Amino acid sequence: MNFGKRLFDLIGAVLLLVLFSPVLLVTAILVRSKLGTPVIFIQQRAGYQGRPFAIYKFRSMTNQRDAAGNLLPDAMRFTSFGNFLRRSSLDELPQLLNVLKGDLSLVGPRPLFLEYLPHYTAAHARRLEVKPGITGWAQVNGRNLLTWEEKFQLDVWYVDNATVWLDLKILAMTVKKVLAKEGIDGQNHLPVPYFAGNLPENTSTGN
Repeated sequence: MNFGKRLFDLIGAVLLLVLFSPVLLVTAILVRSKLGTPVIFIQQRAGYQGRPFAIYKFRSMTNQRDAAGNLLPDAMRFTSFGNFLRRSSLDELPQLLNVLKGDLSLVGPRPLFLEYLPHYTAAHARRLEVKPGITGWAQVNGRNLLTWEEKFQLDVWYVDNATVWLDLKILAMTVKKVLAKEGIDGQNHLPVPYFAGNLPENTSTGN
């Protein structure tokens, strides 16, 4: 369904950018005022077939540093406003630009860090057979409450069953879950732990 999915993504991204343009503008102003610059946080992620691309998000942490000039730990730079951005998923809206560029689809496995790739099993790597998405089957079936293995299993299920109709279902479920704030663990929506395969997991430094 490659051509149909790309057309679906383009039409959907344009409509959503127009619909949410006031929200994007207000959010950008608030991010600049409360968290500083740059307003857009850019980070390298693994895309289709593992190829790297720059993902766009509204920043959700400050740039606070210690006396030596090193960034403070995530928890110390994470404000109530940043927590609101993540819990409401407003920080994800700039990724509609990634959809226009063709880096992302509206629906697909979430793009993960490049450093995770060496830790994938052959089964995990199957999630790279489709373009990553802003939302996905794992996100509407547990989100941060899932283990890494459960997320990967749901991602691969999507790869094997993807259709435009399933994408529409996932988008509808995403709206419901975002409004209900379902699938978020804890009071502070801090980054999930790094995936390191069978190695010990480390703390994330994502923004």
